[in-house]
Amino acid sequence: MNSLIVLNGGLGSPSTTRKLAERIAGAVESQVGRRGESVAVEYIDIREYAADLATMMTTGIASEKLKAAQDKITAADAMVVASPVFAASYSGLFKMFMDALDPNAITGMPVIIAATAGTPRHSLMLEYAMRPLLSYLRADVMSTAVFAATDDFGGEEGLDRRIERAASQLADEIVRVSGGVEGLGPSSQVKRSSGNDVAADVPDFLNLLSGHDGN
Repeated sequence: MNSLIVLNGGLGSPSTTRKLAERIAGAVESQVGRRGESVAVEYIDIREYAADLATMMTTGIASEKLKAAQDKITAADAMVVASPVFAASYSGLFKMFMDALDPNAITGMPVIIAATAGTPRHSLMLEYAMRPLLSYLRADVMSTAVFAATDDFGGEEGLDRRIERAASQLADEIVRVSGGVEGLGPSSQVKRSSGNDVAADVPDFLNLLSGHDGN
């Protein structure tokens, strides 16, 4: 079974960010089901790791609780990451959690990015802050991001359309990777390989040209 991690950066309880993340995860689960596959969804609420993150940032030592969460992310097939907007960016706690990940933890992983705020004016945060962060970590970020302002939770159809579009894109990636035939399609080994591993599989360019006279 495929696995989907939902990383919730909301700080409150209850949290509108968690609510948005749940709606996205439900849509992904439904879309994967339509493609004849199944996916197990697991939530990680970053607020529960605040003390663990502070300890790691000051001592360099990750707690067993934090390591367990990091291992779940590394082993996942896909991820939904959501954060409230703070000072025109993601929350500081969200950034701490991402900084604590191994640099190769989500290489090649398909990811939906999402955010919440009180007003639509903050929607561009997804493009100038969150997408570059996930791209820096070499995740495969879906082209459709999901932003929800306070008014969007009143039943606006536009939010549902964005969620379904993003979920469809992620479901395609989940099924494509899980259904790949060895040697003919992507695999979890390719997704988790480092840059050096990939380079080792590429033929030497000079060898390819050896004996070629240029005609």
